[in-house]
Amino acid sequence: MPPVTAERSDAEPTNRVSAPSRIAFVGTGIMGSSMVGHLLRAGHAVRVHTRTRARAQPLLDAGATWADSPAEAAEGADVVCSNVGMPAEAEEVYFGPRGVLGAVRPGQILVDFGTSPPSFARRVAEAAAAKGASAIDAPVSGGDVGARNATLSIMVGGEPEAVARAMPVLSRLGKTIVHQGGAGSGQRTKIVNQILVAANTLGMCEALHFAAKAGLDTQKVLAAVGGGAAASWSIQVLAPRVLNGDFDPGFIVEHLVKDLRIARDDARELGEFMPLIELCLARYEDLVAAGHGRKGTQGAYLLYRDR
Repeated sequence: MPPVTAERSDAEPTNRVSAPSRIAFVGTGIMGSSMVGHLLRAGHAVRVHTRTRARAQPLLDAGATWADSPAEAAEGADVVCSNVGMPAEAEEVYFGPRGVLGAVRPGQILVDFGTSPPSFARRVAEAAAAKGASAIDAPVSGGDVGARNATLSIMVGGEPEAVARAMPVLSRLGKTIVHQGGAGSGQRTKIVNQILVAANTLGMCEALHFAAKAGLDTQKVLAAVGGGAAASWSIQVLAPRVLNGDFDPGFIVEHLVKDLRIARDDARELGEFMPLIELCLARYEDLVAAGHGRKGTQGAYLLYRDR
């Protein structure tokens, strides 16, 4: 069966849900909160769990209900979603003593929107299948802007039937949804994405520093290069933030470091040494060491500005 691909144009109606579903959502951070908001507006009944309940209060005020654990969130849900930042958190969410897999029932679909090692996605899929459920890895790209606008790119791994059943939920959150193959293939596609993101963002920061040191008008430089072959999401979205001194996170540096470590380790599993991954990882580790791990990835500019 060929991969399932969905492309939603802005002219299409975004509410494709034929009937409200019961959804659990674990992890309501920068991106997860916007994603839950879209699901609530689509008519889904959403039960949420996150590490700090207070951060979920706006969603509870909007109609979501609270669960005290991932397992409690999963009970009775048709679709169980998660979007947490670090591998240890994902391990706890799924395999912990109060984790999702302790409450899974036949027929449920588990959807992991976070970025984890491909081997983790395969473990979750195997554990879910043993209980008659299905799991798909569906990491996303597009940052806080994509989450707010429901224009995320979603890279999906899993069995075709499960992906098709999850599509009404996925289509509420993303504009481009591509089924890449079996369990773990979504995560491997996200690795490709993160290599490109890290390299482009570092290139943007270094280029802007060069422009400033050369005495150029950086706003005019952006206007010139943004319409040519150098155009990119980093140029369009992150570069203006840099010039405005805005280093607040749309995507946190610590999470990109985690993703690049996953990329490095998976490349090694494939028997490959990837010098660009190593270079990008080293630069972002330097940024964490400088105390900027909770800033946005455009904070790499500070490696130049503050040296």
